[in-house]
Amino acid sequence: MSERRAARGQRLRPEPLAPSQGGHGESSADQPGRPAFYALRSGGWRDWWTLLHPPYTAWHLSYVVFGAAVAPLLDGGRLGATVLAFFLGVGLTAHALDELRGRPLRTRIPSGVLWAVALVALAGAVGLGVLGAVRVTWWLLVPVGFGAFIVLAYNLELFGGRVHGDWWFAIAWGAFPAITAYLAQTGTVRIEAVLVAGACLLLSVAQRTLSTPVRRLRRRTAAVAGQIVLDDGTVEPVDEGTLRAVPEAALRAIAGALSLLAVALVVARLA
Repeated sequence: MSERRAARGQRLRPEPLAPSQGGHGESSADQPGRPAFYALRSGGWRDWWTLLHPPYTAWHLSYVVFGAAVAPLLDGGRLGATVLAFFLGVGLTAHALDELRGRPLRTRIPSGVLWAVALVALAGAVGLGVLGAVRVTWWLLVPVGFGAFIVLAYNLELFGGRVHGDWWFAIAWGAFPAITAYLAQTGTVRIEAVLVAGACLLLSVAQRTLSTPVRRLRRRTAAVAGQIVLDDGTVEPVDEGTLRAVPEAALRAIAGALSLLAVALVVARLA
């Protein structure tokens, strides 16, 4: 790795590069061996942090806030209940079920515990949804049913994986939280809710576009070798870290921006 760093910025004749396994100078949380940029070392409480996918969970919970925030009147109690329901459904149920299929995050949480967490959290989410239907509108039972179905069908890849794809991801974790949150506030759906849901859907498409190649690099790639030769003769090495640096930086920035925007909207509407 030291030779490759020395080559960066120098004018060299192109030479074959050895396969890269990642730099020794990277922080432990950003090493190529980690299954995600937010993943911690396996074991103990760190597994639960990794399982929650904190940046992505906050990202998708922000859609709940966006949907609720465009309602004419914002009820803080209903918003809190909706955020909690989606945290249980997405942050816990979806991620626990996903980890049961091949351990993509490499946690050591026992399978029985993951199943228990998934089912209890799903029951909690459904219970909150039913309570909302009783108090706001019976139409909420439609998203409650869809949510319970899609979290199982998507993450367990039921029906031969037919509902496990990029657009299903965008619908289930993008548009769906936003439009459900609006419905929970107003008891109806209007054009502003559809527009916000469409925006959240496209944001989820962008997320998937950035995160898919990153996951492939971190979880399925054994080695990367290559180089970029600039027109002035400068040779820059290409390794696994090079390929994922830009999309991961974008994912971090977007997750932070959406989370801050969600907080700002809550403060502005409820102040």
